[in-house]
Amino acid sequence: MTGPTSPARPTHNTTTEGTTSTADTTSTASTSTQPKGYSSPLETPRPHLGHAVASEWTKLISVRSTVWTLGSLVLLVVGIGVLAVSETRSTDYQEVPLTAPALFGLLVGQIPVMVLGVLTISSEYGTGMIRTTLTAAPDRARVLTAKYLVFAGVAFAAIAGSVAVVGLSSAILRGGAGAGAHGGGEWAHALAGCVYVTLLGVLALAIGAMLRHSAGAIAVMLGLVMLPPVVGGMLSMWETLAPLGTVILRYNAPVAIMGLFGLPNADTGDSPGSAVQLLLILLVTGAAVAGSYAVVGRRDV
Repeated sequence: MTGPTSPARPTHNTTTEGTTSTADTTSTASTSTQPKGYSSPLETPRPHLGHAVASEWTKLISVRSTVWTLGSLVLLVVGIGVLAVSETRSTDYQEVPLTAPALFGLLVGQIPVMVLGVLTISSEYGTGMIRTTLTAAPDRARVLTAKYLVFAGVAFAAIAGSVAVVGLSSAILRGGAGAGAHGGGEWAHALAGCVYVTLLGVLALAIGAMLRHSAGAIAVMLGLVMLPPVVGGMLSMWETLAPLGTVILRYNAPVAIMGLFGLPNADTGDSPGSAVQLLLILLVTGAAVAGSYAVVGRRDV
């Protein structure tokens, strides 16, 4: 006979419970040791206009087009101006300012200024670099403002420096007793002429921003500057259109620059005042700049 069977003891799944307990402990430990958001020990300043200006300055001085255009400007203004000084005498300056020789080179030198203004922005559209620029600095108005500031400063410095070299050369070589009396007003007029040519370059930059095409924008600027004297002269040949032709001959870029330098208009015998010419170019340039902000801000790149 067999004895009574002892009751079966309940079995516990210690392995499962141990594994679960270990997993919970590991999960808790890993959660507690997870890194939080990274905080840089270095101060990160918010982007502002100064950063955009520094970026545009670097881009402008690092491309060959800037060297070629500004070099052409200096060569034309200084070269033609010094040549004009060498071909004059002291008595030739009795009725004209000593800065007049710089005018001859500046009438041609305004073309490189306008070309540089167009290339300052249109070259980025042509190469696709504008996408990188606007990705790094999404504020388009800030980028465009920086371009205007950098270009205007560089262009004005180059123009004024070239005119000053010619004016000083004329004063030193031809400013004797036979040249008559000359004062600081001549230099103020020359400075106004430099501002006018700089504004032409700013106008070219605005046209380039709106057209986004280098050749097209340069063609537009050349037409705006070179065609009015030709068109005005043609219209003056007909009696009915002569008044319109006279107005065009009085208000165009070459005549304005001559008037700002203190020389009369050879076609009409006089020229509008400096304030009128500067106000006119300011209005035209301001309208173009406002249009460039509107177009660049709304249009896809």
